[in-house]
Amino acid sequence: MPGSFDVPVLIIGGGGCGLSSSIFLSDHGIDHLLVERHQSTSLLPKAHYLNQRTMEIFRQYGLADEVYAVGTPMENLGTVKMVTTLGGDGPLDRRTLQEMDAFGGGSLAEAYDRDSPGPSTNYPQLRLEPLLRRHAESRAPGRIRFHHELVILTQDDDGVVAIIRDRDDDQTYTVRARYLIAADGGKTVGPMFGVELRGPTGLVDMVNLHFRADLSPWWDDRAVITFFNNPSGGSTWGAGAMAQMGPTWGKHSEEWSITFGFRPDDPEKFDESTIIPKIRSLLNVPDLDIIPINLSHWIVEAVLADRYRVGRVLLAGDAAHRHPPTTGLGLNTAIQDAHNLAWKLAAVLDGRADDALLDTYEAERRPVGARNVEWAMFTFANHAVVDAGFGLPPGAPTEMVERAYAAHFSETPHGATLRARFTEVADTQRTEFQAHDIEIGFGYEAGALVPDGSEAPPRDPMGFAYQPTTRPGHRLPHAWLAHDGRRLFTHDLVGVPGGFVLLTGPSGASVWESAASRATAKFGVPISTLVIGEGAAYIDPDGTWARLREVADDGAILVRPDNHVAWRAHDCAGVAADELTAAIGTVLHR
Repeated sequence: MPGSFDVPVLIIGGGGCGLSSSIFLSDHGIDHLLVERHQSTSLLPKAHYLNQRTMEIFRQYGLADEVYAVGTPMENLGTVKMVTTLGGDGPLDRRTLQEMDAFGGGSLAEAYDRDSPGPSTNYPQLRLEPLLRRHAESRAPGRIRFHHELVILTQDDDGVVAIIRDRDDDQTYTVRARYLIAADGGKTVGPMFGVELRGPTGLVDMVNLHFRADLSPWWDDRAVITFFNNPSGGSTWGAGAMAQMGPTWGKHSEEWSITFGFRPDDPEKFDESTIIPKIRSLLNVPDLDIIPINLSHWIVEAVLADRYRVGRVLLAGDAAHRHPPTTGLGLNTAIQDAHNLAWKLAAVLDGRADDALLDTYEAERRPVGARNVEWAMFTFANHAVVDAGFGLPPGAPTEMVERAYAAHFSETPHGATLRARFTEVADTQRTEFQAHDIEIGFGYEAGALVPDGSEAPPRDPMGFAYQPTTRPGHRLPHAWLAHDGRRLFTHDLVGVPGGFVLLTGPSGASVWESAASRATAKFGVPISTLVIGEGAAYIDPDGTWARLREVADDGAILVRPDNHVAWRAHDCAGVAADELTAAIGTVLHR
């Protein structure tokens, strides 16, 4: 181990965010070092849902096919259920309270397929992180160091100096880096520099059991998550939420995860001896053979860092935002942070952009982090609304609860009314499982972009209906194109490493090719001018791109390396010769 060495970027943390940062930087040609204090990747299931935006990013970096090959297929992913129990033959056993299409399954498929080529998938973090680690190590040999920990960190105007300890031999070494990505969950780096995570914390103590069991006689093959709600267990989080953990999917899943919510002051949360009997009772499968793998505790919080950048230190993932588990936004937001940051670091380190470009990371990602924390907290709290759909006050006595359940399932006019009321209330939880617009509809109002004065498209207050747009700051809309006999997604036009793409139609080709050449000559930034339309290299076979582009055939759309729009011109009539050059200069802070 060297006594000291220099590296452009130091990454602290080897979870999903840190490993993704490493992969992205490698593909941008940026040398870096990643250190992680633990010996291995996560041993806990943690996050498992990967949304469409994350899968688009994985597609860009050559990861998506491998994840899809091992992740949950849509036939085992597209439903969530709320039931009383899995087993038993009593009058309240094995009753379905609510069933909802989720994550692009069932009735949602048309919208999800229209708006992105990459379906959502499900792959728990304890399996995803080893996959990411393999890719990170293969792309940056010798640069991924587990069981190494940060001891001391200082910074000045030129970079950071870190003292790292190799925990295998207790030897230390010094790393000098121009920039540091803090992907450490907020445990170390942020507190060193006074970064505060603000927001409610200590809300609920979640207890999670990862276990092996054969649930094939009882599990609905279509459901990725099943919530339980019954007189003995109470509400959804009190009775538990169970998810498949694979590696086989559907009812033959070998491993499972069940999560319960406890009050932070409830002493039973630490009584591990009660968990397995509780699961058997809640499922009403008294003889179920449960083999525990791991029991973990974590506190629900909804917090956001007051800063994403402190000098040469940039915070990402859980170091910048921590969410309740609902809507599955935590890991997805973290990977998207890394995606936004990687191309900007590459541009600065390669001399193509000023250091001020890195200020746009906070300007763009912190509002998204704030909205996602807020949304996750909202959908977590909404479970109490669903529970109230039974008409029961919190803490109702057992006799009252049992009467309410009996009335709910009674074959009477009043029972029909109770069931209809519950369905209507429970349907509001679609904000958790059908958050299509939250997942792909976010845009940046300020940052590495040139606003054009247009209004942002409306956001669905219930989080579902996504409005595609080429407005600067927004994700490039999805359309299928044909090129050399191949079918391409619009995002496939933006390659790695970090060049820009200028999209135009046949009538604007010569104007914009000339403009791109001038901008490239001035700034040394690769800009590929791609022509889409009849007779061009890229064909719009069904007219989708023409409907979505929001500019004339001779207009132009400048797309950043992360597939967000940086600038657009409605047409080329009257466009100043150096308008594109000026836009590139603005985006890169040159």
